[in-house]
Amino acid sequence: MVADEISAGLHVRFSRRPGAFDYACATEAGVTVHLVKPLTYMNLSGTALMEVLAMTGAAVGRTLIVLDDFQLPLGTIRIRPAGSDGGHRGLGSVIGSLETDRVPRLRCGIGREVLPMKEERRDFVLEAFAGEEVATAREMIRRAAEAARVFAVSGIERAMTVYNTP
Repeated sequence: MVADEISAGLHVRFSRRPGAFDYACATEAGVTVHLVKPLTYMNLSGTALMEVLAMTGAAVGRTLIVLDDFQLPLGTIRIRPAGSDGGHRGLGSVIGSLETDRVPRLRCGIGREVLPMKEERRDFVLEAFAGEEVATAREMIRRAAEAARVFAVSGIERAMTVYNTP
């Protein structure tokens, strides 16, 4: 959803590429922005990322991974330059494929007051936002897209300063 929000703001469309991802490219303030939506299962996101990095030559440190996080409250975003996968299998795949945890990431909170049981988490992260959650989720997606665009143009420190606020 964040990638779609960014592409709409940059007036570009995703297209199918050879490989495990959909791709769009735009320029933001003189910076080339590569947008990617992996087509792999989440647990294999690193495979798609490796294909994109090979195709574009983009640096890992200038690559922002956007992911959902049910451990963050709905509507919260957090940007970090590095760290563990926090149990997120998609981010774990990226870290494993890159063989480093020094990959910037933007976590988008989808959590509720009562977290789902472990065996229910897969279904939880795939379900649509409901009722009163929709407006909060929509605002989070908008802010996350803005944060990603700031990251692309001004770097992680600026994005963290502006968007890592309560």
